[in-house]
Formats: sequence, C-alpha cells, structure tokens
Amino acid sequence: MGLTGRILWTKGTPPPEPGEPRSEPAYILVHGIGVSHRYLARLHGVLAASAPTYSLDLPGFGGTPKPGRQLSVEDYGAFIAGALKTCGIDSYVLVGHSMGAQFVIEAALRAPEQIRQLVLMGPVVDSRHKNVWRQSVALTLDGLVRESLSSNWIVISDYVRCGPRWYLNELPVMMSYPTEKRLAGVQVPVLVLRGSRDHVAGPDWSLRLSRAVAQGRLVEIPGVGHVAQHMRPKAVADAIRSFVIATTPHR
Repeated sequence: MGLTGRILWTKGTPPPEPGEPRSEPAYILVHGIGVSHRYLARLHGVLAASAPTYSLDLPGFGGTPKPGRQLSVEDYGAFIAGALKTCGIDSYVLVGHSMGAQFVIEAALRAPEQIRQLVLMGPVVDSRHKNVWRQSVALTLDGLVRESLSSNWIVISDYVRCGPRWYLNELPVMMSYPTEKRLAGVQVPVLVLRGSRDHVAGPDWSLRLSRAVAQGRLVEIPGVGHVAQHMRPKAVADAIRSFVIATTPHR
C-alpha cells in the first residue's frame, strides 16, 4: 500500500531482525486516533523491563507521512500484521488503546497464528457515544477532569502533529467500525482494561466487549480515566502481565 510507519524499542529489547528466533512473545503497543507512541511510553518502559516490547507509530500519526487516501481500520490492521512480519516479530501480545483497540482487533484477525493474547485499553466506540458530538464531549470532559497536565500535553501536541485534516479524515472510520462484531471473531484470550473513571469506554460497554469472546476478562484500574496507561503505568502493566501469565498454556 506504500504506507510508512515507525517501530520503537528501548534498551533490553532486541532490535527487530527478520529470521532471528525469539524465545518469548513480544508486547506490541498501538496508539489511538491523532496520537503516537508517546502517551504509551510509561507503560512501554514498565513492560520492557520484563519482556521484549515495541511501540508503533501508524501511518499518518506521530509525524509519519500522511497516506494519500482514507484508511480503514482493516487497512491499519493489515499494516500492523505486515510490519511485524517484515520485522521478524512472529509471536506477540497486541495492546491497543482507544481507536488502537480497533486496530489490534483487525491485526489479530489478520495474523491468528502469531497473536497470543489481545489487550483492549479504553476501547471505542462506546454504544452510548455513537455520534461524533457525544464522543467528543466524553473525550473533552475526560481531559478536563480526569487526566494530568503531562498526559494532556502529550495528547494535544500529538493532535497538532497529526493535524486536523488527517484526524477528521479518520474520525468517521473510527465511529463506524463495528468493534463488538469484529471482536467476536477473535479466537485468543482478550483483556478489556479501563480506568474506573473512564467515560469514553464506560463500564457496561467494556463488560459487554469482555463477554463477546470465549476467553474474555475485564479489569478496572481505580481512580483514573481514559489514559490509564500514562496515569498508572505499573498497575496497567501488572494487570496485563497477570492476564498473559494466566492465559498462556503451560507446556
């Protein structure tokens, strides 16, 4: 498709090299609409202390080149699966936040042999917010009331880098994606994770998603909103690692 993204890793994680055998699945962190790897950086650091961890900047976001056409969620899922294959990352746990939850669902459907577990953090679009106005109000209130200055700064500055044109280009894609229906096709264990004060991904919606699959779980991080991974990175990482350990078959 001629799309360009970016993969990032930190000290302790081997550079992605095709053909190199890997002893354990890697964590793959995927951002949501308008933003980049930066608001996942704290979570990345905690996870990378115990397992290979990579973060992605998807095409059009995080300063990567803007595609020449609107991309569907399926396009992004195909890009993720293809990029990981090209990089030699053939066993992984996908972790997506907000619209990134939609992206990783599609990537999981594209690469069923490579995906081990799926983690959906603050997944959208909550059935209470099925129009742009309601979604925007929920997100704005979350930023004003429940997030920190540092998380808001990262998100807003990334929105500026993304630019309104590409954000608005992809917004209807996010709003129309049938998250619950597509998630039902995923065959691996799924963790739905939300901040207890997150009104973007509300409790009823999150519980319903966790029940859309045979091996689904719901975990809430107390006292935080939509960007729980920035506000409580250790608690989020602990929840993810516990879920992965509990749902990994013992050989």
